[in-house]
Amino acid sequence: MRKVEIDEGSGFCFGVTTAIRKAEEELAKGETLYCLGDIVHNGRECERLKNMGLITIDHEEFARLKNVKVLLRAHGEPPQTYELAKQNNIEIIDATCPVVLQLQKRIKQEFYNPSPANREKQIVIYGKNGHAEVLGLVGQTNGKAIVIENLAEAEELDYTKDIRLYSQTTKSLDEFRQIVSYIQEHISPDATFQYFDTICRQVANRMPDIRKFASEHDLVFFVCGHKSSNGKILYQECRKVNPNSYQIDRPEEIDFSLLKNAQSVGICGATSTPKWLMEKCKEILMQQEL
Repeated sequence: MRKVEIDEGSGFCFGVTTAIRKAEEELAKGETLYCLGDIVHNGRECERLKNMGLITIDHEEFARLKNVKVLLRAHGEPPQTYELAKQNNIEIIDATCPVVLQLQKRIKQEFYNPSPANREKQIVIYGKNGHAEVLGLVGQTNGKAIVIENLAEAEELDYTKDIRLYSQTTKSLDEFRQIVSYIQEHISPDATFQYFDTICRQVANRMPDIRKFASEHDLVFFVCGHKSSNGKILYQECRKVNPNSYQIDRPEEIDFSLLKNAQSVGICGATSTPKWLMEKCKEILMQQEL
């Protein structure tokens, strides 16, 4: 009998769970509800909520709306979004993750807090350019924050100026520490460097857990939407310890030929992967004969 196991630690993080609950509560009232951007980077969950009545819009469509309700997802938004909502009498249902919200406030405070002797200061964000959360963070600095995606880009910073380093909440803790070490080694004696580890531990702690889970199975299916930054990181962690790991975004993508020599199959996912989708994958796998 083939063993098929779902990783207990996989599935929605607190922020995503809260955003989806708020959407469901508003939709249950029977009123029209818009969501600015995909509520979660998972196509199947977005489809489920669309069928419940959720209307996903982009920023251009948002700018044309008036007198409606709009949900802001867990990733957060820049200040301009709130200003526009106020102008157009849009009721905001704010589902920004508390961790992201706190990070936004810290970056905004740092931006408006002058350096000693008015020295020039670089606010640096380790994150993915164009990611919704990062856009919201950069917005706290009137677009002046510098976004770096990796150590190579950190090497291009101006080390004669003060540096304040923050991180997108879902980035790799290991690479963040490498960047911190590099800056500490190269910062000018005349400049100051402060860093703030703003990586969400609910996400970061999943890395060692998912490595352990992946190592315990012959075959691993990592269920994740292709837009998920967190998913890409966690999937790579699976691959490092178990090369027999495959990313799928729905049960229909399962390659059953991979089951030939697998006595133990693991199913795991990102912070944007709904539990019901992993359960559906397990159900289909259990129907396959050894």
